[in-house]
Amino acid sequence: MRNLKLLKSLYCGATRGFGTAQCMTVRTNTGTVLIGSSYGFVELDPNTEQILTDVSLTVESFLPEDGSGQVVGIQDVPDQESVCIATATGDVILCNLNTGQLECVGSVDSGIVTMSWSPDQELVLLITGQQSLILMTKDFEPIAEIMIHQEEFGEGRFITVGWGKKETQFHGSEGKQAARQRLMRVQPAMPWDDRRPRVTWRGDGQLFAVSAICPETGSRKIRVWNRELSLQSTSEPVEGLEQALCWKPSGSLIASTQSKPNKHDVIFFEKNGLIHGEFTLPFAKGDIQVRELLWNADSTALAVWLQDIEKEGSDPNIQVQLWVVGNYHWYLKQSLHFGSEENRVVSVVWDPEISYKLHVVCTGWQYICYDWTWSTDRSGGHGTGGQTDVAVIDGDKVLVTSFGQSVVPPPMCTFHMQFPRVVNEVAFHKDPDKSSDFAVLDADNTLYICRYGIDAVKGSVKTVPGNGYKVNTRMPVLEKEYRVEVPSCNTHPLRFRHLTWVQDDTFLIVVQGENPSQSAVYHMKITIDSQTVDVQSGVSVNGQITCMFYSTKTKTCAIQTANGQLWKYLCGPPTPVLEPWKDAMGQDVKFQQPCIQTAITEIDGEEVVLGITDRSRLFINNLVVATNITSFAIYDDFLLLTTHSHTCRCVPLRDTSIKALEALLNGTSNSNDETVRKVERGSRIVTVVPQDTKVILQMPRGNLETIHHRALVLAQIRKWLDRHLFRDAFECTRKLRINLNLIYDHNPKAFLENVDLFVRQIDSVNYINLFLTEIKEEDVTTTMYPTTHSASTAPFFPKPGAKKVDLICDVMRAAMEKLNPQKYCLSILTSYVRKTTPELETALQKVHELRESPSPDAVSAEEALKYLLFLVDVNELYDHSLGTYDFDLVIMVAEKSQKDPKEYLPFLNKLKKMETNYQRYNIDKHLKRYKKALQHLSKCGPEHFIEFLNLVKDQNLYTEALKLHPAGSNEYKAINDAYGDHLFSRHRYEQAGLIFARCGSLEKALDAFLACCSWQHILSTASQLQYSEDKMAALARSVSGKLVEQRKYENAAVLLEQYAEDYEEAIILLLEGALWEDSLRLIHKHKRLDIIETNVKPAIIEAKKNHMIFLESQKTIFIRHKLRLSVVRDLKEKAQQGLLDDEVPGGAESDLFSDTSSIMTSSDMSGKYSHSTSRISSRSSKNRRKAERKKHSLKEGSPLEDVALLEALGEIVRTVDNMRSEVNNLLKVLVLFFYDMDAKEMQQIYHELLQMMETSIPDIWIPCAQPNAAAPVLGPYSTANSIMSSYQQQTTLKPAGQDTELLIAPKLRQTIQWKLDLLD
Repeated sequence: MRNLKLLKSLYCGATRGFGTAQCMTVRTNTGTVLIGSSYGFVELDPNTEQILTDVSLTVESFLPEDGSGQVVGIQDVPDQESVCIATATGDVILCNLNTGQLECVGSVDSGIVTMSWSPDQELVLLITGQQSLILMTKDFEPIAEIMIHQEEFGEGRFITVGWGKKETQFHGSEGKQAARQRLMRVQPAMPWDDRRPRVTWRGDGQLFAVSAICPETGSRKIRVWNRELSLQSTSEPVEGLEQALCWKPSGSLIASTQSKPNKHDVIFFEKNGLIHGEFTLPFAKGDIQVRELLWNADSTALAVWLQDIEKEGSDPNIQVQLWVVGNYHWYLKQSLHFGSEENRVVSVVWDPEISYKLHVVCTGWQYICYDWTWSTDRSGGHGTGGQTDVAVIDGDKVLVTSFGQSVVPPPMCTFHMQFPRVVNEVAFHKDPDKSSDFAVLDADNTLYICRYGIDAVKGSVKTVPGNGYKVNTRMPVLEKEYRVEVPSCNTHPLRFRHLTWVQDDTFLIVVQGENPSQSAVYHMKITIDSQTVDVQSGVSVNGQITCMFYSTKTKTCAIQTANGQLWKYLCGPPTPVLEPWKDAMGQDVKFQQPCIQTAITEIDGEEVVLGITDRSRLFINNLVVATNITSFAIYDDFLLLTTHSHTCRCVPLRDTSIKALEALLNGTSNSNDETVRKVERGSRIVTVVPQDTKVILQMPRGNLETIHHRALVLAQIRKWLDRHLFRDAFECTRKLRINLNLIYDHNPKAFLENVDLFVRQIDSVNYINLFLTEIKEEDVTTTMYPTTHSASTAPFFPKPGAKKVDLICDVMRAAMEKLNPQKYCLSILTSYVRKTTPELETALQKVHELRESPSPDAVSAEEALKYLLFLVDVNELYDHSLGTYDFDLVIMVAEKSQKDPKEYLPFLNKLKKMETNYQRYNIDKHLKRYKKALQHLSKCGPEHFIEFLNLVKDQNLYTEALKLHPAGSNEYKAINDAYGDHLFSRHRYEQAGLIFARCGSLEKALDAFLACCSWQHILSTASQLQYSEDKMAALARSVSGKLVEQRKYENAAVLLEQYAEDYEEAIILLLEGALWEDSLRLIHKHKRLDIIETNVKPAIIEAKKNHMIFLESQKTIFIRHKLRLSVVRDLKEKAQQGLLDDEVPGGAESDLFSDTSSIMTSSDMSGKYSHSTSRISSRSSKNRRKAERKKHSLKEGSPLEDVALLEALGEIVRTVDNMRSEVNNLLKVLVLFFYDMDAKEMQQIYHELLQMMETSIPDIWIPCAQPNAAAPVLGPYSTANSIMSSYQQQTTLKPAGQDTELLIAPKLRQTIQWKLDLLD
């Protein structure tokens, strides 16, 4: 679907050499051309039209001085900075281009017919006048010499397996007479054949082919040779084989031409000599002769150099045609007509480096260079008259495909227009309302205007439906044809380029200026009455114009010159203005590389120019935003791109900037990114169909693929929803598999306010059911379809806490019941079933109502029930119908199920015989609705209380049962007693004791309180049981012993003092618990001051001593762990820096911490602990904690030593910090008994330890951000390798969940005042 667009042409006609130009070669390193003539050769610089070197070969008699000499070959040899020339007399000359020195490196007595160098310039082949081949190295050392004409086939001769004779084989429709026919003799070569041998090399230089006249038959044969000059194969006899020969650089085919009885073909040979494909030239038999065939460097274009067969009294025309192939169809894309004798072509050469650059030299020393590129000629299609047409040039036809109507794959088309001559350029109208009108410029510089919606005029242009079928679409007709003439312009072919239709009667066109380094823009005015266009001079531009794009919004034309400079051309009246294109900063816009396609759009309120180079770099003004773009198109507010990573990106241009666009194109996308879509390798954008969301892509082999890009689809759906066109939005979402939740989530408030309109527009029960069944709680505007430029309206819920699904079902049901409840009966049922908690009973009741009161406008009860069974499992529906206690409804559902009547009918009959409450109890118990069953059973009387209590115990319904009986009743007490036993068995002793106490079971209550050691409740219950004083004292001593075991010294002392009346033992317990103040209170209360000397002071001194030892040990351990942590971190950092490229097993957790440490990878470590965890998973939590401690080992060299050190240091800090109150109490009692020095020493040591820890915390817990692991790459584009790589990166960089808390520094309780000022 692409055409060859002429970027620039360069014509040099002012410089002439001596004699007649004969051949040419290109110097790619200097950009000059070497032209051989009958006197020598010249080096021409096309840009300056200057002859840089002029070497005469007549001085040393290599060529005769009368001008009759002939140069048969010329080749640039860049390695030697020389040029190699072969003359017809047999001399091979090497000329140094720097010094001009000539050296004859070889001579052939019989003369030289052809000289050809291999593509790698390692070999040179000469064909002599004696029809022999001489193969030499680049240093002209002979390798081999052999005659062209060989009798054998070659080394690739076909093998015959001898399966019968020809006479016995099947001959198809020809019959057995075909076996008796003798082979006809091949006719000699055509009269116009120059009978000279032709040589062509394969692209890799391993093989070459030679076409020569066979002396026996007079016809041509093609032979294939290798680099050792060994014959490989010989072509089959071909009638009418002509002189042209060219091997496709890719190596697959050898092109030649064949004159057949009724047509002229370009045929292709395989390297084994067999014919493989052909295409026909658009000429009658005997009209033309093909001079040469030439493949371009990348094998995509075939140049056919041909001329009319000379007849008496006529001047033959010469043409150079460019053919390309797509979908096995050959298209004629360009035709260069050289008419006059002066413009007679003598040499045509493709550029060896630039694929679509063609060099032509004529007899009059005119040199012309053409640069083409691929371009898709498409209409805008945004207006009312647009059909999204794409025009493809194919010789004298323009194939038009209207993608707005249908997608027709090439080479077929919707219709084609036949023109009298070959077409070279097509331009569509830039007016959006007339964007499908187009103009055609043919090879004879005739302009044809084709429009839609006008009456046809008589002329030579026909519009024909594609491929003979009738099309149901509009077709354009020819309005007028005009002759284009520019008096000041030269007459070389394709002198007009970049035809642009800017206004209804105005065109812009570019021609070469007064010299090759200038270009001129002309305005062409057309009128219906005139046969020629009114050419008005525009502006002259320094440099060759290579791209021109017109914007209808701003009436601005962007012009790019060959150096990448951009110009703004304001072509409107009164006077055209040309000025440099400037960006928002006022700087001139210049692409770093010239672009082959440009466009104008608006980004962030600024009019910018986009361009793409042949190297896939995308420019926006001066900035390179991407380097892997293969094609782009602008549609509405979107920029569509295809990339080398086989994706099609649809980037919104609204509410963005150039920098943001650059970051988006170079960043990675997530799996839900609607702007990215995978496409086939090599896909390119053809066009975008507006109001239809279709994007047409073309594959490398030529076929088309239609995609609906998610971004375009969602943008169009959002527009429809904003305009409340729910029907269009729904059909698009359904057709393109967009989640229907978007209809609601895009704007919940608007949907709820217009739900009646939604139902009326959809107007389909099936569609409404589909919508209701797909609704879910997820907000797809934040998950599946997040927007990048404009956020959706926030969720709107009229009721706080209302769920989305329930809300939609309720409002939809209300709307349908108001509009037509009979019509939307099934949808109403769907709204009940689809709620978060399905209201199946209500839905079944609706079905029952349909059965009792059928309506002619509504569906039958049978259909409604059948539909419910489609939505809900039949067993579940049966259970819900049973839960309605309506046996008619139950039987109706059961009949639709696969249940055996022998199973459910006896069960239903049994239920019918029961009392109502007991019947419902059995139904609820059968359905496992035990709470309802309990309620019904409670109404059945006291005779069923045992069954009631058993149900309570079985289903643990104690709280519900207590609500069903009044407090104080026997049933209430029985339930409480059972409840207490249940709690006691579950080890909830205190709650069990409360329940027992409430129901009067004091003995059980006392046992429960003793089990949990709730001493207040124990004493209260014992008092209610009227325990004696001795029994109460014994109970108090027993409970106090348990409290001591729990280190509750204060509570134990209270029991001993108040109930056992043993204050001495109480004081000892208080001293043991370091409760100094309480112990002194009891001492003074009971006047036992002697205990101060015997017990208190020794206990105080012992406590101070123990605290000092503990603090010193904690300080020592803290310092040791801190130093070790610093060493471990240094070793880890060095290991990561030194082994960044050659990663050590274990990654960030590598244990390069000591020379004696063992190496353990993170996978080994995780496997070890995962197995350990799996083995102890069924054990106690104590063992699990033990395994965790083992994992965080403080052993030097362990994998997680740094984590273990952090854990240990944090534990020390928290332990020491929690001693503030304890130290404060000890200090106060020391001061009280005049131990000031001991108190001061202890305060000093504790203060220093706290200070050291406070200053060390920032060094230990470094406040730096932890590295974030990449999110796992999930979704349809993920691979096993990508998921595993992401997971490994996470496990390497992200700390384990249980280790996260260890990375947080502990906080010291600075607000607690523990120090005594009198000790400072």
